[in-house]
Amino acid sequence: MAAGLAACEEPAQAEAPFVPGYEGIETRLLDGDLVQFAVAMRGARGPADVEAYAECAAAQYTLIRGYGFARHLRTNVMEEGGLWQGDAVYTISAELPRGLKTIDAEVVASACAENGIPMV
Repeated sequence: MAAGLAACEEPAQAEAPFVPGYEGIETRLLDGDLVQFAVAMRGARGPADVEAYAECAAAQYTLIRGYGFARHLRTNVMEEGGLWQGDAVYTISAELPRGLKTIDAEVVASACAENGIPMV
């Protein structure tokens, strides 16, 4: 009887391919080691894609400034009319900072390059 029910199931639909449109990054040094990143993109699957874009920007910026680490403080994401925007704030430092949301800038920048996510 289970075989008969399986025949009634609808076939799984293929997911649409992920084709992001990265619209740009704006970077603003707020104070010493505190940096704000404004990112915009189209085609995001959700907030996590926007957050990843901001993290990639933070990783590359950290390396450009001669530091090795960053700590994520916050990211606000909104979507309107298909345009996703993120406003993220990170601290950058030469040594691994305290906290749970830290990133090794070299590792993250490498992953971003492998995944085709643009950086600063």
